[in-house]
Amino acid sequence: MFSSIDIAKKAGVSQSTVSRVMNNPDIVNVKTRNKVLHIMEELNYRPNSTARSLVKQKTYSIALISGPLHNPFFVETTTSIVNYAKSKGFNVNVHFENMGNNMAVYQDVLNHQVDGIILSSILYEDDIYEELQKLNIPYIMFNRRHKNSLNYVEMDNVQAGKLATNHLIDLNHREIVWIGGPLSMTTFAGRYNGFRQSFAENNVYFNEDNVIITDTSAATISAEVVAIMNRKNPPTAIFAATDSIAIYVMDTLKREGYQIPEDISLIGIDNVELSRHSAIDLSTVGIMHEENLGKIAIEHLIHLIEEKETSLVDVDKTIDTELFIRETTAKI
Repeated sequence: MFSSIDIAKKAGVSQSTVSRVMNNPDIVNVKTRNKVLHIMEELNYRPNSTARSLVKQKTYSIALISGPLHNPFFVETTTSIVNYAKSKGFNVNVHFENMGNNMAVYQDVLNHQVDGIILSSILYEDDIYEELQKLNIPYIMFNRRHKNSLNYVEMDNVQAGKLATNHLIDLNHREIVWIGGPLSMTTFAGRYNGFRQSFAENNVYFNEDNVIITDTSAATISAEVVAIMNRKNPPTAIFAATDSIAIYVMDTLKREGYQIPEDISLIGIDNVELSRHSAIDLSTVGIMHEENLGKIAIEHLIHLIEEKETSLVDVDKTIDTELFIRETTAKI
């Protein structure tokens, strides 16, 4: 394995010159810099990502803009993205969305040079889309997407909404409350549309009062659950638009003394690993665990980077979902 001393000796320069070429190339004479870079490439010298970026004109870094960390879905996808990227020699700079000031997160990413961007934190109509277009580097969206983008990986959210609702209706539930986040996000909008369509297709009365849109925080969801269970005619089932929301709902219901599914059925969406834990055993809709949306998206992104395809590429991938029946739903 070669060191910077070997590079300096072969190039006929000092070790400090090699260091300057790697860290401050602009202050090194062009002829000398090119000679050192040539020797580094000839000897396949790769001390770190900085040296590789000088030789290959790459940063070997990717920016990930993820949804909130309190959602286990994003914990799982972030882990998959980071691990896969690392196996391919890329570092991942991870940024988590701030529901109050997402533009600040975007600006932080845009101020740093990266080889590609992978993001789930984007609205259906979002100003950041135009900024992504101007960067002229590969990017891909997962889980959520912009209305104009053809570069995304998502589950079939409408189908997921229908599967979850049909399951509850098949169990004779009619008073079903839907709890989800802002419909400006394609995940929630799609799952909500599937919920509504299922009622229409099954000729079941749709009660607008049974639609709860929240900020998805634990405190807000808990307050909403307490309120709906105190209604004169409380629901017999709750459809949580994510497993994360479902777990918050479950916690509140149990603290309030309700038995699941004896008193009320509960279903989520995403099929996160935590939903299969024996203490939770949540009925849910999603894709098989091996088909992690983050893993699929990062595979596509790195392919685009390595193939030097900087223009928009159609990776419009929508994955079918399936129902996973566990212990939180029952017939009435």
